[in-house]
Amino acid sequence: MQLNSEVTDTLIDRLAADLETSDFSVGTLSELWGERAEQALHRGERVPALRALAARQAAQAPEPASGSESESMSASVDTAETAATLASLFLLGVPVDASALAASLPTLGLDGAVELGLVSVDDGRARARVDLRPYSFVDTAGAGSWWIVSDLGEMVLEGALTTDHVLGVGGASLTLSGLMVSRPVGRVLDLGTGCGIQALHAARHAEHVVATDISPRALEIAALNARLNGVHNIEFRLGDMFEPVEGERFDQIVTNPPFVITPRRSDVPAYEYRDGGRIGDGIMREVVTGVGRHLNPGGIAQMLGNWEYRSGEDGLDRVRGWVRASDTLLDVWLIERERQDPAAYAETWIRDGGTRSATPDFDRLYNAWLDDFAERGVESVGFGYLTLRRAPAAPTAEPLRRFERLPDALAASSGLGTHIAAVLDAHDWIAAHDDDALWRATLQVAPDVTEERNYWPGNDDPSTITLKQGGGFARTVKLDTALAALVGASDGELPVGVIVEAIAQLLEADVPALRQELLPRVRQLILDGFVQPLT
Repeated sequence: MQLNSEVTDTLIDRLAADLETSDFSVGTLSELWGERAEQALHRGERVPALRALAARQAAQAPEPASGSESESMSASVDTAETAATLASLFLLGVPVDASALAASLPTLGLDGAVELGLVSVDDGRARARVDLRPYSFVDTAGAGSWWIVSDLGEMVLEGALTTDHVLGVGGASLTLSGLMVSRPVGRVLDLGTGCGIQALHAARHAEHVVATDISPRALEIAALNARLNGVHNIEFRLGDMFEPVEGERFDQIVTNPPFVITPRRSDVPAYEYRDGGRIGDGIMREVVTGVGRHLNPGGIAQMLGNWEYRSGEDGLDRVRGWVRASDTLLDVWLIERERQDPAAYAETWIRDGGTRSATPDFDRLYNAWLDDFAERGVESVGFGYLTLRRAPAAPTAEPLRRFERLPDALAASSGLGTHIAAVLDAHDWIAAHDDDALWRATLQVAPDVTEERNYWPGNDDPSTITLKQGGGFARTVKLDTALAALVGASDGELPVGVIVEAIAQLLEADVPALRQELLPRVRQLILDGFVQPLT
């Protein structure tokens, strides 16, 4: 697909009108092929969906009609049938009759679809040149839905991707959009926008978004997606890394950078959507060390990334070094979700490029990856999320330095952007309140927190007391009797000090000693979101 001066906003608007009329939505497609086929599509398998559509078509084959009845039937196109035609073509990669596509896109027309670069037509059959699919989501602004154009994926191509491939909405995209803090801001930078999905999300809470990419093709598709969905506050710029925004600052930066560690060899394809052209994890180092210069004081940057564990060096220590190398003071919260050995990492990304296992090409690339890791002493690779925040112009507290390993951190949570923002607020509150101020503060238990107590048979005292977090990162923390009593009494009415004094009396404990024991643990509960300060 190549968008140029011949592709007009009018054609894109006509396409949007047709997609709206046809109810080309996630819900419609789910009804067309069912839950099992939907799950198979998420695994990259289209056969169940194809079978479901074929069965539907066979079941709804019309009986012969005559006269005005036949003319009436042919004059109207069933929206479900239209959605099935579009889904077969653009999601499943099945050629369709050109006449059926023309009927499904009556406003755009077949010629418009060709001119827009969506399809090619040969011998009366239309073939997709791009992937076009509905996308639905829920964020702090509420439920929303878009149509997203990207390049055809491996499921349809059945082979290796081209190096200028523009990726659609995948697992990493969904992860980053879920992590995104979405408080209202002025300017947001989407660094490496790809198909534009993060820029679209940011546009819902920002006055203006700048979306950059090294790929002209990606920017063209991202601009189409913005227009297709009626989003007009995104500006697109071509260039590498921070070059297109040199000297500019933003309130928020989001980036899913091309962080995949790729051997620097001419016989290893460098995919623009995932390969930043640096050695090892160099692209991540550039982002972390350089992002602070482009943040306003208090501005937040959020990103996904990889970091290497080299011989004798912990991967998280490696990221700590990048943070120290920044010329601006940064808060940092890193969560490592997964760690892979070199073999597993190589397999993941070779298959991601569309090269099938047990082929000469796969084996050649596999050896290239393992040679590269061996030469640089890489023993494993970490994957996770980073939130960075530029300190105020006159910082008054120690910066946040939080490095955690939380396997499967997204398994049980949603709305993480809201949680991340709350944790940053909690850090600021803790920094501004010494122990005396905390002693006077009132707290309440967060609404998503539950308590679990386990007892030995016949014993009235619990053997374990556990707090469980329903949101956030679904943390659990074990409590002793004193801390459990403090949490249980934190209903926003009594100050912490009054509660601790009462607990000390019940336990016949020394108040200063109990204060010294409990306050650091209360601070951690505040930081993790188990309890919330009211004053």
